[in-house]
Amino acid sequence: MKLFDHSYLKTLGFFFTFFVFSYAAPAQKLSATEIVDKANDLMRGKSSYSEVTMRIVRPKWERTLSFKAWSKGTKYSMLYITAPAKEKGQVFLKRDKEMWNWIPSIGRTIKIPPSMMMQSWMGSDMTNDDLVKESSIVEDYDHKLIGTEKLGGYDCYKIELIPKEEAAVVWGKIYTWITKEGLLTLKNEFYDEDGYLVNTENLSKIKNVGDRTIPTFFEMIPADKPGNKTTMEFTHIKFNVPLQDGFFSLQNMKRVH
Repeated sequence: MKLFDHSYLKTLGFFFTFFVFSYAAPAQKLSATEIVDKANDLMRGKSSYSEVTMRIVRPKWERTLSFKAWSKGTKYSMLYITAPAKEKGQVFLKRDKEMWNWIPSIGRTIKIPPSMMMQSWMGSDMTNDDLVKESSIVEDYDHKLIGTEKLGGYDCYKIELIPKEEAAVVWGKIYTWITKEGLLTLKNEFYDEDGYLVNTENLSKIKNVGDRTIPTFFEMIPADKPGNKTTMEFTHIKFNVPLQDGFFSLQNMKRVH
């Protein structure tokens, strides 16, 4: 199995694209892969626009960051920071498996190399990869239904994800909890290749956002850093917005706002 030591790009894609959800078959008859695929489609979409507030919590301080995000399918994502003033105007762009950062204060566009994909994004517990989702939980992993559990009052499938031999991913294993009713992802646990828990992600504040019902609040908790966490709340999100491929260009990074 091929594992990058450095990379796995969970979010603008993890966070910013979502598909029209429909039941192709009764949920109880779906395979583990079909359950993961439909839950992923619900939280991904053909295209989307969102406004997000991120809160970075540390034992002795807190910091808030706000941004707008656009995405189309799994290839394209763009993120524009709106606050605080010091970082306002920075833009992150993902096209296919490449990522760039426009920094207006120095007037430069920097390509982010694979070696930096697992680095902290803006000092948070999210990585560059978390925000623009290079790997696919559907295509890069094998899925196994290992049981059912109750979580937050919901009956959930518990599914184990193991990377395929040829997949270039960072996680050695993922557990995901998906509701039987509605196929909502409520929790993910990410393990390294030695089997140690690295991050726990909790999803909550389930709301109707127009054409679907989804969690709108994400909490990432690192296992080895007590008192640390990062939350992201979608204050506005719209799916299936008209976006051309050309919107996601290096030139547009300097114009988007």
